[in-house]
Amino acid sequence: MNWIYWGKLYDSKFQANCLKMRIEHDWWLMGRHTPQMVEVFKVKSGKYGVRFSWEA
Repeated sequence: MNWIYWGKLYDSKFQANCLKMRIEHDWWLMGRHTPQMVEVFKVKSGKYGVRFSWEA
């Protein structure tokens, strides 16, 4: 599976989850296909990121 990583890390899981939900629900408003998988991940520094993929 090929992941696309969002270009910013967030200090809290809440901030990353807000972006995750925005990707899942708002992309169709802009005329784009919604990714198959969107997930929040944690890096060693303790920050959170978002990645997504169109492959299932």
